[in-house]
Amino acid sequence: MPISFASRLDQVETSAIRELFKLLGKPGIISFAGGFPDSAMFDVEGIREATQRALSEEPGSALQYGATEGYPALREQLAGYMALRGAQGIQPEDLIVTTGSQQALDLVGKTLIDPGDKVIVEGPTFLATIQCFRLYGAELVSAPIDADGVQVDRLEQLIAEHRPRLVYLIPTFGNPSGATLSLQRRKRILELAVEHQTLIVEDDPYGALYFDAPPPASLLALSAQVPGSRELLVHCGSLSKVLSPGLRVGWMIAPPALLAKATMCKQFSDAHTSTFAQATAAQYLRAGRMPATLERVRAVYAQRARTMGEALRAELGGAIDFVQPHGGLFIWARLTGAGGKLADGSAFARKAIEQGVAFVPGAPFYCAHPDPATLRLSFATADEARIREGVARLGRALDA
Repeated sequence: MPISFASRLDQVETSAIRELFKLLGKPGIISFAGGFPDSAMFDVEGIREATQRALSEEPGSALQYGATEGYPALREQLAGYMALRGAQGIQPEDLIVTTGSQQALDLVGKTLIDPGDKVIVEGPTFLATIQCFRLYGAELVSAPIDADGVQVDRLEQLIAEHRPRLVYLIPTFGNPSGATLSLQRRKRILELAVEHQTLIVEDDPYGALYFDAPPPASLLALSAQVPGSRELLVHCGSLSKVLSPGLRVGWMIAPPALLAKATMCKQFSDAHTSTFAQATAAQYLRAGRMPATLERVRAVYAQRARTMGEALRAELGGAIDFVQPHGGLFIWARLTGAGGKLADGSAFARKAIEQGVAFVPGAPFYCAHPDPATLRLSFATADEARIREGVARLGRALDA
């Protein structure tokens, strides 16, 4: 007898990115597709030392079941880490540890979204968020963005029109857009939250990966300047892009009532994030190695981003348009069709695979009204020589 699946699965489909990875086994392929940090950038020695300290200083608790809210030592360290990033006054009890920030987003969906609820997201936005919120029955509304992030005037109109359950944003070095919300727009969004009593979810996995000047303060940090906004703000953070994805350590900062419900739902899901991973992360943060690690990673990614931008301009010229990123992992680009060249991202992706290079077409990153000419390129995992060669292959693919 065929298995009958839950109807909510009708709202989602397999990730286009995961499907693309199946094509990457071709020998010699250069991939700009993944949203991964470079494993060569991992501070293996620092993580090894942190692991050893966790096992020697706290073996019983590091290897045992733990509190759903998170390992106490890690919650303390994360509160301190947030203070260093400008969010003052965060206490350990103000956050829960999640299995990556992806679980934090899932908990937002579980605790807040009923079928039919309106949820505003950026267009484009993180693909997994689109899938996650749709799984819980959300009706997604797309808010347009530009180089300075979400267009706040348009966002205000959409909030007034749809009265959404929440607004989900990646304000800093967005995935896939690479865009960074300006300081003026950040403050206005917090004001809108208070004026319309609308919950804002700030996803911030990339904020520490700036190249030159630091980005504007997070919405969480700025909320102290807008009375009443902290109570309408959820902040999701992660160590995946700055330390190691394999540790699966993220966190959620939210109003107490929401944290309590999220903790209850997490109990049903995984009981708690790996205590061993949490103890390791706590030891790493306590050792004070993060600033040096970030400085090294920023320098490498900054150079790779510059190299990719220069190569794209040299190899594709006016056939592609993009804003040079100031941080994060991605270049978001748009095919212009100049000179009669191809202007469809999906068709271009297929031609690129034939030339031995991969990227992700942009259309899946939109919850509605996709722009088929867009594409996402990650510069994080290829060195400069492979970036130049990969972009040269893109040029050949566009001419094919």
